Amino acid sequence: MRMRDVPNIFGSMVFNDAVMKARLPKEVYKALKKTMEKGTTLEMSTASAVAAAMKDWAVDKGVTHYTHWFQPMTGITAEKHDSFIEKDGVDGAIMNFSGKSLAMGEPDASSFPSGGLRCTFEARGYTLWDTTSYAFIKDNTLCIPTAFCSYSGEALDKKTPLLRSMQAVEKQALRILKHFGKDDVKRVIANAGAEQEYFLIDKDAFLKRPDLVNCGRTLFGAMPPKGQELDDHYFGSLKARVADFMNELDLELWKLGVYSKTKHNEAAPAQHELVTIFSAANIATDHNQIVMELMKTIASKHNLACLLHEKPFAGVNGSGKHNNWSLSTDTGLNLFEPGDTPHQNAQFLLFLAAVIKAVDEYQGVLRATCGSAGNDHRLGANEAPPAIISIFLGNELTAILEALEAGEKYAAEGACTMEIGVTTLPKLPKDTTDRNRTSPMAFTGNKFEFRMLGSAFSTAGPNIALNTALAEALRQFADVLDEADNTKKAVATLIKDTVKNHKRIIFNGDNYSDEWVDEAKSRGLDNFATTPEALPVLISQKSLDLFERHTVFSHPELTSRYEILLETYHKTLQIEALTMIDMVKAQIIPAALQYQYTLSKLMNRKEALSEGVDASLEKYILTKVSNLCKDMLVNLQNLEKAKTKEAMDALRNTVDQLEAYVPRDIWPLPTYAQLFSSTN
Repeated sequence: MRMRDVPNIFGSMVFNDAVMKARLPKEVYKALKKTMEKGTTLEMSTASAVAAAMKDWAVDKGVTHYTHWFQPMTGITAEKHDSFIEKDGVDGAIMNFSGKSLAMGEPDASSFPSGGLRCTFEARGYTLWDTTSYAFIKDNTLCIPTAFCSYSGEALDKKTPLLRSMQAVEKQALRILKHFGKDDVKRVIANAGAEQEYFLIDKDAFLKRPDLVNCGRTLFGAMPPKGQELDDHYFGSLKARVADFMNELDLELWKLGVYSKTKHNEAAPAQHELVTIFSAANIATDHNQIVMELMKTIASKHNLACLLHEKPFAGVNGSGKHNNWSLSTDTGLNLFEPGDTPHQNAQFLLFLAAVIKAVDEYQGVLRATCGSAGNDHRLGANEAPPAIISIFLGNELTAILEALEAGEKYAAEGACTMEIGVTTLPKLPKDTTDRNRTSPMAFTGNKFEFRMLGSAFSTAGPNIALNTALAEALRQFADVLDEADNTKKAVATLIKDTVKNHKRIIFNGDNYSDEWVDEAKSRGLDNFATTPEALPVLISQKSLDLFERHTVFSHPELTSRYEILLETYHKTLQIEALTMIDMVKAQIIPAALQYQYTLSKLMNRKEALSEGVDASLEKYILTKVSNLCKDMLVNLQNLEKAKTKEAMDALRNTVDQLEAYVPRDIWPLPTYAQLFSSTN
């Protein structure tokens, strides 16, 4: 494909606005756009006309089936495929797709995680068309993005509460904007964009590792002499095999209307990153699910395996997912854009204050939405933000807020350029602040980058929390402004008081340092080191009230999420423990015994040749291997008795030491060195 063809193929597999405008009757198109943009009720006559056009478009592209594509609380997507075929009344078939089939489906709701919302015998559930997210063709199937709810109306998915949270923050943001004279603004959209990290290894090597197959991460593996110490993989040139994969991934994503923008090698060997451009938060979440799915399927076509686990390999950086988040209006205004004179931009400063207040008051909720067994390996491990939530604002914004708090005038510095001593290079305009890669929540110019997500995460949960917490802060601000006689004075007071009451959450320093842990404690900030410690915050009365007040989650819906997350955490550890036990019994022990037998034979042969023949090396290694095997047996038995993380760590430590002594042709698992170089 020639690069100049990209605009022609972009969105070619999407029933997007251009396709709708071309294929729908004018009145139908207008009615659908009204539903999409203003949230009006979709009439069945409109749905029927859209369904017919959608079917014809899909059939023209060779499609025979459709599916309601939804996001249950498994963290991945779900599909139930139905064909367009119907009886023609004689002995033939016709291709038909009704408005009812487009608007609503009925999958089994009893087999998906529900956290107690559904009993096993309560099977009825519904999928409902999300008109704001375009239908698309994937794997020769028409995919219709939908919400998923139970027979009694509870949300059983990630999309429904995300859409609710977007409505909640829009409602409160519009109230604020009216006080700034923005009566022309009719919509406020919560936007997001994901930076997706992942690993690629050879598929044949992957299939030889039961831990990678079952758990997505290596449960055993000694570090090779060279890992990421030289930082030579980061932004390095792409290997041909990896580049071929990335090129095909880009092409398929572009066909699906996903704005795949940036790709590069990440810090760890065999690690890479893909970045997409901003979209509305629900569409961004849909797109990120598509990205993760296509990464795996396209990797397989190249005889590669894509690893999305947060920590596939011990000793090198794991993978995260940075969630870039902002608010924009239908008039083209970014509400997080400070402008050239942020100290004079009261509207921006008020929205900034609302974010500060929201993050401080609901820091525990944000931490909980990033909790998982996989992500616990990353947070606080000098490769990802710590488990302590804080906001990085940079020097200029921090100085502005400090001046406002103190009632002083901020002395703005003019724009300046950097001279780096080479006259042939262009002058570099100096940004007003540095970037802080250690911060969990960093302001990066006109958006916030929430960096705590794990690579396998749906972006829905953190965006739900961000949107809802901000909606609450804006609600409180709007209530004050609604009663104020002097809006300008009330805005100034709100900003000043918010900074005074919530400045503890602002930290511009090194979040990896031990000093910050101590300082954060003195500030009274939460530090939930593990997921089980963080999750109870979700069902605190404060959290329950927050989400119910803004109709994002009912109490039962939020409690169900807590139950599912906790259950998933424990099931993950259980699967890992059982996999370790199976690998040791079926692979590690036989290899160790084989090597001991070989050493014994060699030692006995030497001693039989002559009394003076030296077999001390064989004796030393045999003793070392034998002692490690003895320790391994004890640790294995301990893990079988109690499947705890401590027991798993002890068994791994012994096996990793053993790996250093057993020859590569006997050791049953591809080593880290082999896995890291397997895409060469």
